[in-house]
Amino acid sequence: MPARKPNPQDFVRVHPDPAYRENFALIDLKDEREDYLVLPNLVPQLPGEIVYKTIFTAINRQGIVFLWPVRLPCPDDKQNEWWRSAREGAELAMTEWVRVKANMSLGAYDLFTAESDIPEPSWPAESYQELLRIAYRGRLVTDLDHAVIKRLSGRS
Repeated sequence: MPARKPNPQDFVRVHPDPAYRENFALIDLKDEREDYLVLPNLVPQLPGEIVYKTIFTAINRQGIVFLWPVRLPCPDDKQNEWWRSAREGAELAMTEWVRVKANMSLGAYDLFTAESDIPEPSWPAESYQELLRIAYRGRLVTDLDHAVIKRLSGRS
């Protein structure tokens, strides 16, 4: 099960139950387009490396479940339209089928709602914690000897 943004051609829904989303500290590797969950006790030891995201549980029309990480604004960051529009899309997708497509000239996502009635999704029986464990298998930073931390500190 992937942790990713929705595909631009897909209409998606986001699980409306608050138990199926949570805010996390992550390391976001831009080149690899991967993020790594960081245990809270390590956050103070990684200044400048952490971003905060809400990880939403989402599903497309084909029934493929994925986790959708959406960046949270930092108190000292200026408003970023990509993050704001992605969050708006995730929140709208809790009640409607939504398509999220990048608009480079706008510097934000365009949001489209389905024009026809699409049946409600069939959500998986697994808990959010189980979905998170599956999606971030191998991408959980539990100590400072993790390969990602070694790479960022120049130790590998």
